[in-house]
Amino acid sequence: MKQRVLGMILAGGQGTRLFPLTQKRSKPAVPFGSKYRIIDFALNNFINSEIYSTYVLIQYKAQSLTEHIQRGWRFGTFLSDYFITLVPAQMYRYEELGPVWYRGTADAVYQNLHLVDNYNADYVAIFSGDHIYKMNVAHMLDVHRDTRADVTIASFPMPAADSKRFGVMNVDDRGRVTDFLEKPDPSTLPGNPTTVLTSMGNYIFSRRALEELLETSARHDEEGYDFGKDIIPRALRDGYNVMAYDFHRNPIPGQAGPNTYWRDVGTLDAYYEANMDLISVSPEFDLFNPEWPLRTAAEFSPPTKFVHEAAERRGQAFNSMLAGGVIISGGTVRDSIVGRRTRAHSYSLVESSVIFENVEIGRHSHVRRAIIDKDVVVPPGTRIGHDPEEDLARGFTITENGVVVVPKSYTF
Repeated sequence: MKQRVLGMILAGGQGTRLFPLTQKRSKPAVPFGSKYRIIDFALNNFINSEIYSTYVLIQYKAQSLTEHIQRGWRFGTFLSDYFITLVPAQMYRYEELGPVWYRGTADAVYQNLHLVDNYNADYVAIFSGDHIYKMNVAHMLDVHRDTRADVTIASFPMPAADSKRFGVMNVDDRGRVTDFLEKPDPSTLPGNPTTVLTSMGNYIFSRRALEELLETSARHDEEGYDFGKDIIPRALRDGYNVMAYDFHRNPIPGQAGPNTYWRDVGTLDAYYEANMDLISVSPEFDLFNPEWPLRTAAEFSPPTKFVHEAAERRGQAFNSMLAGGVIISGGTVRDSIVGRRTRAHSYSLVESSVIFENVEIGRHSHVRRAIIDKDVVVPPGTRIGHDPEEDLARGFTITENGVVVVPKSYTF
């Protein structure tokens, strides 16, 4: 019989470093690339890899994410093994403690091990729901089987200076993980390397190993709540076969060359730069590959419209990406990402910005290096991104790199 693969996407993070974009939504629900949400990329990776049975584990500020999944990511009801199902924290496993939320990545899966049992899974693909990348999970699964691994960790080389943000591993010449350190200080790394192999937070477990490791950790550890901090080191101590999967070897149909694009958009500056990556002439992360379609919730928006053609009153856009329903009414958009149903009025200028849906840019307004969340009306003549003192006085956030962030539904 065909072996059964269950997908689990960890989508419960608070995303505090993305505030105020996460003021009213979880990190995986944050809009990205004019029409997508961050979680769409993990979902597309599973679907394009023919993993059709997926649980999405949610927790903090989940309403926006719940509506997005329910509206746009549903299979029919004819085949019982084709589903994308939301799983909130249901307080399983800790009856003696009273109600307990998910306390980490491993604890989220541990509280839902009954779902693995109900599905009768042979393998469980546990992936993060808050990164931007493409990944052929089927290829990683093949390597997992071929190496007879108990655990396979997707790996990505990073500068050693960034090691504080990731799990770092050492591997032997066969790709077997020999050491794993969770978010080490660069100064403590042996040999002072310039590049380290980091965990992407994506794992494939053989079912027996997953159940044994989580149950053992729950019995013996006071805080065995995270895969990187607790479960992977325990797997190495207990002699499990833990393999590193080289993400650069991952083949994407229709894409030439190695697979090198993976972004952890955990900060506002990283999020902004990842959006800006999309509008380069030849983007490393290509949304236009028909052999690796990128789906999202369907919305029946009208086409984008450009109106007015006079000397200084032209509706125009350059080097930009615009979603459906946008009206450029005598304004100019340059080097920007614009979400659905946004309108730029006459003589306005939007430069190097990320504009969410349902935003109005008033006449003669000038927006520069900004992120504007949903449902904001920018009054005529307003300047954003030009005077830091004025932006701070309005209560806007300004990032280390000088990007101005206007929160959702802000009233001027």
